[in-house]
Amino acid sequence: MMPTFASNLDALGQWRVATDAKLANLARFAREQDLLNEAAAEWFEAMRHRLSGEKLMVAFVAEFSRGKSELINAIFFSDKGRRMMPASAGRTTMCPVELGYDVDDPIGLALLPIETRLDATSLAEFRLQPSAWSLVELDLSNPEGMAQALAEVMRTKQVSKEEAAGLGFWDDARPDDNPPLSDDGTVEVPQWRHARINLPHPLLKRGLVVLDTPGLNAIGTEPELTLGLLPQAHATVFILGADTGVTKSDLSIWRDHLSGPALARFVALNKIDSLVDPLSTPAQIEDAIRRQQESVAHTLEIEPAHVFPISARQGLAARLNGDEQSLKASRLEAFEAALSHELLPKRRQMLAEAAISGAQHFQSQLGRRFGELRRQYADQLAELRGLRGKSSGKVKLMLQRVQVEASEFEQCTARLAAMRSIHARMLKNVLQDISSDRVRREVEALQQVLSGSWLPLGAKRAFVDLCGRLRHLIEEAQERNDEIHAMLVASFAKLNAEFGFGLQAEMPVDVRKYAEDLNLIERNYVQYLGLSQAFRLAQPAFQEQFRRMLISRLRVVFETVSNDIELWNKTASAQVDGQLRERRRNFKRRYESLDRIQSASTDLDTRLQEVQAQDERVLQMQTRLDTLIDELIGQARSEVVLDRMAEVSAGGARLNLDLSASDDQVSQGA
Repeated sequence: MMPTFASNLDALGQWRVATDAKLANLARFAREQDLLNEAAAEWFEAMRHRLSGEKLMVAFVAEFSRGKSELINAIFFSDKGRRMMPASAGRTTMCPVELGYDVDDPIGLALLPIETRLDATSLAEFRLQPSAWSLVELDLSNPEGMAQALAEVMRTKQVSKEEAAGLGFWDDARPDDNPPLSDDGTVEVPQWRHARINLPHPLLKRGLVVLDTPGLNAIGTEPELTLGLLPQAHATVFILGADTGVTKSDLSIWRDHLSGPALARFVALNKIDSLVDPLSTPAQIEDAIRRQQESVAHTLEIEPAHVFPISARQGLAARLNGDEQSLKASRLEAFEAALSHELLPKRRQMLAEAAISGAQHFQSQLGRRFGELRRQYADQLAELRGLRGKSSGKVKLMLQRVQVEASEFEQCTARLAAMRSIHARMLKNVLQDISSDRVRREVEALQQVLSGSWLPLGAKRAFVDLCGRLRHLIEEAQERNDEIHAMLVASFAKLNAEFGFGLQAEMPVDVRKYAEDLNLIERNYVQYLGLSQAFRLAQPAFQEQFRRMLISRLRVVFETVSNDIELWNKTASAQVDGQLRERRRNFKRRYESLDRIQSASTDLDTRLQEVQAQDERVLQMQTRLDTLIDELIGQARSEVVLDRMAEVSAGGARLNLDLSASDDQVSQGA
């Protein structure tokens, strides 16, 4: 049986654990040998957090009754022996559901009441308010009970038309999109706004987060899905029904929310088993599937190879029953192969590159430090060997020379203080212009446009201008940090020449890449600022929610920029502090050794042996450090074995995936 997406994700998880172990060994050695400065310690902590805690989000988006929950069950939870997510005819999941695992949160189902939509507080802010959620405990030893508890996401309630309008489920201006009125004039709406399932499932513990998004109505009325969660997803699976093709509401979801270039998109044409006709031959059935696939691709304006015909129900049943023949007919494995191959190697590559570049940077820094230490030890050895057979007067002159050299070296402190003052002032100017306060002021300027008229028709232009200004702030931050780098290069060169330092300014961090994050935010938000959304924008509650969400997204981008710049500058300062400390220690050791030699001639050989031992210890540390870094790099570069991926790719089917099933497979599906 072909390995599943789950098994391939587990392989990636094992790679992350092994790489983290190598990183932990390196960090432990550096700490034990007192080789960690503040900047290096921060990098190790951040990199280990990424390896162990970074999430991989896959979003499943579909209208009602497309088999979305069944596909989630088939891919992720077939090991439970039954359905976990509710999957039946008609509407099932009524609110967005996140499945993940956080060790700090209680195991269970957390539900946010639908009434919280009336509050301007964003979903991200509600995550920090546990009291706002209703918690349903889950018994991990009782799959039947768990399934019943998870059925809570299907719950609905009846509200008045006015309440439905306030919650975003009714719009008199768009009657075709409104749900039907009950006989008593009420409207059915979801009981819950959002659900979070925290389970210690092996895949979820590996960092997988599954986002289950129910239908256009939920997406359109919950902006945070489009503006927050969907753009953060590493892959989006859009599910259509093979029996329906692309409906009007399907097309609306695709065009309005999923057609952006930043998403890794997979289109699953589900329920191909519904096309099986006992009066048709297997070849005719296969032809019908292919025609529907091509029709979907044409409507969505994508390549047919990007549409994957599957049967989630057949695939789940086959896995539960161990029926390999039926599993092949469901074509679920081919879809999982494409999902694995497209998504998982990219995640490994990003983590590997971050670990390798950081480790090599650390190695480069310590290499210079070790080189400086060994140069100092070589000077001491030459100095001590030159004392053989010399009189005490010669030793006294040497002591005086060390004192003079130390005194001359201490003159560098004034130069260092001046450089630090300039450095601090330049860094402060950089960070001020990309601070959270600056971002908030820029967004408030947009807010004035939104609230300046009952129909804010200039909102889109104001928002585009805002994004332009923010991109300019990032560009200015890069230019100013480049100026800091130029200043450090010049200052380090003078310090090296005049005081014997071995300082070297690393290439400055590149923060221009974060402008692409701003571009993504602009693409996601601008759709809410057009004429079709003008009436919603005129509502103070929607404006406040929009403002909070926008600030929250922008703050993440600019805090990342600030952290990168600050960490780079800390690394430069730490290099100066480290070499200054080592030089002072060296002068102290030289003076103490000469003083002992002056009082007892037998101390010369002893001191020579001590310095030689110190030099050998530094060499051993450098060798051990290089070994640990080589092991880390080797592990990071090791490929995650995505079983059968090479075979799938070699068959020309990474995306095409051999769309034709055998006659026997189709017959089996019938």
